[in-house]
Amino acid sequence: MIWIPVIGLALGVFLGLSLDLSLSLQYSSYLSIAILAALDTVFGGIRASLERSFDSSVFISGFFFNTLLAALLAFIGVQLGVDLYLAAVFAFGVRLFNNIAAIRRLMVNRSRTQTGK
Repeated sequence: MIWIPVIGLALGVFLGLSLDLSLSLQYSSYLSIAILAALDTVFGGIRASLERSFDSSVFISGFFFNTLLAALLAFIGVQLGVDLYLAAVFAFGVRLFNNIAAIRRLMVNRSRTQTGK
């Protein structure tokens, strides 16, 4: 099941690089926080897969819910004149790095188990 988030990430990167889409500068903060939330969900899915607790319905619902919630938080912050997106950047950034660290630990432990060290 680890392949579902990895394939989704690879497909997204491929489409993003191959399509010539331009976005207005006023939407860049919304898009950047939505991408950060999506990456957090993808790496969370990879981690769950390595821990053998991956659930595709949780992954898909979390992907869309987190992405939309983060963009909505950024939008509300702009409307209020407050940088609320910074809270989302902090929260998703911490979660992203925690997931990456956990993935690294799981892969190192799995590698050690397979080599007998």
